[in-house]
Amino acid sequence: MPNSKFHADDFQTARNRGLTRLHERQGIGTLGERSLHVILKYWLEPDENRHEVPLGIGRLVADVFDGKRIYEIQTCSFNNLVPKLERLLPHYPVTVVYPIAREKRLIWIDPDTGEMTKPRRSPKTGRAWDAFAELYKIKKFLCNERLNIMLVMLDIEEYRVKDGWAREGKRGSHRMERIPYALGDIIKLQTPEDYSALLPDNLSQPFTSVELSESIGVTSKRAGYICNILYNIGAIIRTGKKGRAYLYEKAD
Repeated sequence: MPNSKFHADDFQTARNRGLTRLHERQGIGTLGERSLHVILKYWLEPDENRHEVPLGIGRLVADVFDGKRIYEIQTCSFNNLVPKLERLLPHYPVTVVYPIAREKRLIWIDPDTGEMTKPRRSPKTGRAWDAFAELYKIKKFLCNERLNIMLVMLDIEEYRVKDGWAREGKRGSHRMERIPYALGDIIKLQTPEDYSALLPDNLSQPFTSVELSESIGVTSKRAGYICNILYNIGAIIRTGKKGRAYLYEKAD
């Protein structure tokens, strides 16, 4: 569900400002993994005075703080969010912003010459379900009314160095940079209804995690994470068993 506060035009402005600022501070070729993070900061809040704000709670610093709400941008694992949320949520509402690559264009870099290939579109496409393995790590906070999850769908150019193994050096290669170039949907998850709205309309009721896996095209392990989260936040209920598997239905 799109959030009316944030717009595609604002994103392009934020992208330009973020990349310009990074080049001024660090120079071309030393951006590392930070471009995505910085661009999202400018998109969420154009005022730099609201970036990297000390909160007066130990040494905690907010990615963005507008005076009322904290925005934490998480571009990788949620593991280190657990102690931070434990300390922040008693004091402030927090929105965790998680970018997902809706579409990805891969650009390969030769480690010896620095030569780059032309962008090639990856066959993989991102969806909201991609976030659930990370959301599982902060499951205990998802019912907290002060916590809001914002999934931001982006089209991204990913730069990878061909420093891995195999003939072309692509397997085991490392990601140098991710630069978003277009904004897609913004999905807000706060209430059980927000979560259950992600379930496909053609999903049978009741359903097992295996049937959910087949319906949305994820692994059985990922479907297990999804069902566990949806059940624990009250988005679905257990109605019995089918063999050894739980049966689930959307909560009323």
